[in-house]
Amino acid sequence: MVEFLPLSDIEPQAVEHLLDAAFGADRFGRTAYRIREGMAAVPALSFALVDGKGLVGTIQCWPVAHRAPDGTATPLVMVGPVAVRPDIQRGGHGRALMARMLEAAESQADSALMMIGDPEYYGRFFDFTAEATGEWDLPGPFEKRRLLARAVNGHRLPRGAGMIGPR
Repeated sequence: MVEFLPLSDIEPQAVEHLLDAAFGADRFGRTAYRIREGMAAVPALSFALVDGKGLVGTIQCWPVAHRAPDGTATPLVMVGPVAVRPDIQRGGHGRALMARMLEAAESQADSALMMIGDPEYYGRFFDFTAEATGEWDLPGPFEKRRLLARAVNGHRLPRGAGMIGPR
């Protein structure tokens, strides 16, 4: 049996170990890490999935912003990473973590959501699209089609050009 806990209830080293196992120790060079640099995860939207043997998976969300060329900053929440222990991946745990986070986001998110991810998966199951993100930029390499966003909790997505970075 698995249960959700606030990510803050989990030992940080256990989370780091899971992230290394899921994504590799070189994960810190990815563009997603530059976007959220210096930020702390949003507690109300970051969860752990545990079973009797320990940590199964995690989802973290981060306060970021879209900065338009005129200086206007629009808050966003960056979703990810979603990490699941490699030996049990493809068992629905990542999908369960996303669903739990979205349930919380519908009432607790202070802004719309954005992420870097597979549009076929995150679009099909969670309604993320690249519709609003075509002119957005990131502080590192990325595939435009993988920059996704979703409005939640009454918050709209910023339109037009802008750089995504820490809030």
